[in-house]
Amino acid sequence: MSLWAITGGSGFLGLHLSRRLLRDGHTVRSLDLEAAELPEVEGIVGDVRDPAAARLVCRHADVVVHAAAALPIRGSRHEVRSVNVEGTATVLAAAAEAGVRRVVFVSSAVVLPQPIEAYGEAKAAAEQVCADLVARGLNVTILRPQAFIGPERLGIFGILFRWIEEGRRIYTVGKGSNRYQLLDVDDLVEAVVLAAAHPDAGGTYALGAKRFATVAEDLQALIDHARSKSVVTPLRARPARALLRGLHLAGVSPLGEWHYRTADRDCFVDIAPAERELGWSPRFSNSEALSRAYDWYVAERPGRVGTGRTHRTPWNERALSVLRRLS
Repeated sequence: MSLWAITGGSGFLGLHLSRRLLRDGHTVRSLDLEAAELPEVEGIVGDVRDPAAARLVCRHADVVVHAAAALPIRGSRHEVRSVNVEGTATVLAAAAEAGVRRVVFVSSAVVLPQPIEAYGEAKAAAEQVCADLVARGLNVTILRPQAFIGPERLGIFGILFRWIEEGRRIYTVGKGSNRYQLLDVDDLVEAVVLAAAHPDAGGTYALGAKRFATVAEDLQALIDHARSKSVVTPLRARPARALLRGLHLAGVSPLGEWHYRTADRDCFVDIAPAERELGWSPRFSNSEALSRAYDWYVAERPGRVGTGRTHRTPWNERALSVLRRLS
């Protein structure tokens, strides 16, 4: 069995990946700002921008999964770039120094077709860091997942689940007739495992659900699953985007720039290369992934308010709380 090092190992993806690897008999080491939750994981508390911490997590590792990232919701533009670009350079340099066999970099589909905000720009720059290290002999595979969800995912989805549980109106920007592809976290974990085992080095793969409907249809399927009284309610796209932009600039919205700029657009990627070259096949549709996450939410009753810095913390609704009370 192999030693896997995961940056962001205490995060949403890191936790699910760690559990899978432990079940498969691997040894897991984590680098995160938060202590490791799983006792079987060797946890290192530290920052990915710290060369000493990066060298420590990569030491003797067979595979490094670089999943740590600063989210665009609460981090400043400088912090997002610093963590996501400088942190990537630091971790990959440590992996190269340690002679790591394979690095899997978890990028994001927000780089496609081109970034439209700071987080996407930072992820694109981090991919260039990967390309530079590949040119120097490091084996790096890049994964570009769509927004991924599943049990223990909160953040903006936690707000959605709360509103549905309470039977409130669920708003769409525009008619909701656009198609917005998601990805179940277990399908992302499978892609990471397959990418690490693939005999050919390199490659960049977009990941998303194979089965997805329109935004309104997927939301309605979740409402039906929850047996909720919620009603999907469209808002006129242009004024809704303008309002969300204003709230974002004022720092009182839990939604980032990517959310409101793409909410009424088609957003899906071509997963055929990942299916063909990695042998990857996503199991869950959008509605199934949403339902799995919702069922966990209802069963666990997580706390209502958090900082909004990770996908596993509840986010404060902030300005949306007014809309919630009117719904």
